[in-house]
Amino acid sequence: MTMNRRRFITAIGTAGATLAAPSLSFAQKADDPLRLGLLTAKTGPLASGGLDMERGLRIYLGEKGQKLGGRKVELFVADTGGIPSAARTKTQELVERERVQVLMGPLAAFEALATDDYMRARKIPVFPVAAAEDMTQRKANPWLFRTNSTSAQCAHAAADYCAKTLKYKRMILIADDIAYGHEMTAGFQRVFEEAGGKVVQKLFSPLTVPDYGTFLAQLHREADAIFLGFAGSNGFRFVRQFNEYGLRGKINLVGGMTALDEAVLRNMGDEALGILSVNWYSAELDNPVNKSFVSEFRKAHNYDPGFYAASTHVSAAVLDSALASLAGKPFDRELLRDALRKANVPTARGPVKFDTYGNVVGNVYIRRVERKDGRLINNVIETYPDVSQFWRYEPAQFLANPVYSREWPPAKNLVA
Repeated sequence: MTMNRRRFITAIGTAGATLAAPSLSFAQKADDPLRLGLLTAKTGPLASGGLDMERGLRIYLGEKGQKLGGRKVELFVADTGGIPSAARTKTQELVERERVQVLMGPLAAFEALATDDYMRARKIPVFPVAAAEDMTQRKANPWLFRTNSTSAQCAHAAADYCAKTLKYKRMILIADDIAYGHEMTAGFQRVFEEAGGKVVQKLFSPLTVPDYGTFLAQLHREADAIFLGFAGSNGFRFVRQFNEYGLRGKINLVGGMTALDEAVLRNMGDEALGILSVNWYSAELDNPVNKSFVSEFRKAHNYDPGFYAASTHVSAAVLDSALASLAGKPFDRELLRDALRKANVPTARGPVKFDTYGNVVGNVYIRRVERKDGRLINNVIETYPDVSQFWRYEPAQFLANPVYSREWPPAKNLVA
């Protein structure tokens, strides 16, 4: 099913009276537990990533004795099923019934768009995994702190690498037909074409498409490579069918930040070897925080953490640091927000700091699938340091344009 952003936001507009309700407040003592909510997808097509979100967070809490900033944590987990209406309902339940004070999640961009107005009205500090662009751009939520990236943040770097290092001239973009896929491929197209390349084909498949055969049959065989903008397990399914159709070696594949996530890479075989992808994280990163995280995660789950697990682990590290600066004081969301804005924290992904819009500025990595100790890994082969959501554009110039979408930037080089 195609999710149209404007139609969706219009549809939820009738909830305005509820969303505009004032923030709930409760008397707090300095030693009261932090009530932390996790909004994730444990069922449906996004479940592989959603389950890893919970696992990554629980690993961090376990490492810290179930405390953040020295404060005991009570965790409340809600399953959205990857459905926007369910995400909104579950958010309200977490805030109004469970009285959570900080939220992590949701996973999908269309879920984040469904809950954004509610979060703003309730003044809930939120660490989304969803990459929806405008929530830290033209419609920045002052209570939102994104520690992973926008949809296009990593795609900008991937496009630069494809054009300047790999010397690709003609590329195909294929992605899930949701806001995340639209925004990611739009950002890739912009940077790739400004670097002299041409996007000759754009394809968008339904999130729950049963088979990619019709899309594989449409591929222009003269392109140098295909950029994959898939979420959940869809990247794994596409690559497998791509190989079954005999296309391996005939056209190169480059994965977006979740197309070859470790959560699905563990189910793949030699068909994935050699494929490049881009992400702000890899389980192979050589820093003390990540080494501990990967060791504990692998011990608990018998595979490496990826994008989704690292998202909540990194968010927990940032929240931990901010809460530590408020030790001895009752929970105060305004003080917490101020502390988060000043964050510069070592995490599993590397250092994390925020721009003035609440979005992370941090490293982005080009990775290649290799085999190590009998398992597939994403080995880092290139690092882009301190990447902003605005890439190398001036923020004012970037924000003067429309949000990335299926229509913007316009595709001028498509081959019929």
